[in-house]
Amino acid sequence: MRCSLLHCVLYTVLLVQLFLLSVHVNAGVVDDFNHIERCKDSLYMGTPPRGYLSNSLKKICQRYEDKPRFVSLYDPQKHIPVYSAYTFKKSDGEKRVDFPWMFEPQLASDKGSSNMEPFPQSSHMHKNFEDTQAVLEDYADVVQYERGQLNPDQHQADPLDKAATYTLTNVVPQIKEFSIGPWAIHEQLIRKRLNNYCRGTVYIITGVTTSGNMIRRDNLDRVAIPEYMWTAYCCTDFDHNAPYSVRYKFPVFGAYGLNDRVNNNMVEVPVKSLEKFLRGRMDVDKNFQIFYNDCVAD
Repeated sequence: MRCSLLHCVLYTVLLVQLFLLSVHVNAGVVDDFNHIERCKDSLYMGTPPRGYLSNSLKKICQRYEDKPRFVSLYDPQKHIPVYSAYTFKKSDGEKRVDFPWMFEPQLASDKGSSNMEPFPQSSHMHKNFEDTQAVLEDYADVVQYERGQLNPDQHQADPLDKAATYTLTNVVPQIKEFSIGPWAIHEQLIRKRLNNYCRGTVYIITGVTTSGNMIRRDNLDRVAIPEYMWTAYCCTDFDHNAPYSVRYKFPVFGAYGLNDRVNNNMVEVPVKSLEKFLRGRMDVDKNFQIFYNDCVAD
C-alpha cells in the first residue's frame, strides 16, 4: 500500500510514539532516570546527584499504581537506598500507618513488575528476592532501629504518593532516639519552612553515609546501618520577603546528623558545605554535586 508523504510521516511518528510508550511503561529498575517517563520530574533540571563512583548501585524509578512517584539510588549489596529524591508537597504533616510495606520486584528479576508490590503474606516467599534487597524479617527483631523513610510520608499530600513511601527500598535503619528525636524534628521544621515560604516546586534529596556496621540475621550481614543521614532542598521560587533568618536558607540548604543515641543533633549548612562534608565520607569523586548547578537557576 502506497501512502502520501504526509501520511507516511504521521505513520512513522505514531510508530515512534508507540515504541517510546512501550519503553516508558517498563520502569522500576532503570539505566537512566532521564529516559523513563516522568521519573526525572523528581529531580531538579531532571539531573540526579553526580559523582557516585560505584557501578553496582541501581537506579529505581519508584512506581506505584502505574505512576512514577519518586526515585532512589539503591545499593543491592548493603540493602539500603543511598538516596531518595522527590518533590515536596505541601501537607499537614500527618503520617499514615495503614499502608502495607512493599518491595521492588525488578531488583530480583528484570522480568518482575515495574510497580512496587506489597510483600507476600508468606515469609517463605521473601527468600525469592532477599538477595537483592531488604525484607521485613530484617527489621523484625531489631527493636533499637526504626524503619526510616528517606522520602517521608509527611512530605507528601496525595494518599497514593504517601503510600509509595512505604517501600523498603526507601528505608534505612535509624536509631530510634535519632529517628523520633532530632531527625523527626528537622523533617517537621523543613515541612513548615517550605509550606510557608516556597512558592514553586521543591526538590529534596535525602541520603546516607555508611561505615560498615550492619544488621545481621541468621549470622549474615543483611542491612547497612547509616553512620550519618543528610538531606537538602532546592526551591528557586521562594518568598523574597521572608524574614532574613529564613531567607538566607533559600534557594538551597542542607543538613546532616549522626545516626546515634547521643551527639545526634541536626546541623544545618549551606549545600556546598554539605557536599564537602560528604565527600570525605562517601564513595564519590571530587565533582560530587547534589543539585544541578547547585540549584542556581540559569
